[in-house]
Amino acid sequence: MSKAHRGTGVRTEPNHGRGKCPRCGKENVKVLYEKEIDGNTVKICKVCNAELKNIARKEARASKAAAAAAAASEAPAEA
Repeated sequence: MSKAHRGTGVRTEPNHGRGKCPRCGKENVKVLYEKEIDGNTVKICKVCNAELKNIARKEARASKAAAAAAAASEAPAEA
């Protein structure tokens, strides 16, 4: 089967979604992912989007572990 509809969302973007990523500075990459950075909504590349997601995931895991450790250290003091 043909793949005629692949990339149709990018065709409406200026320069077919390609440009310079404001986060990493790479040029002529697809900048399709909108993220809020320093209070401004900007479009970033796929690599930066994945990097920001990984950073957020690690921070969430660290805060969850810290909360569990704090709860565990308070529990024996009450008993």
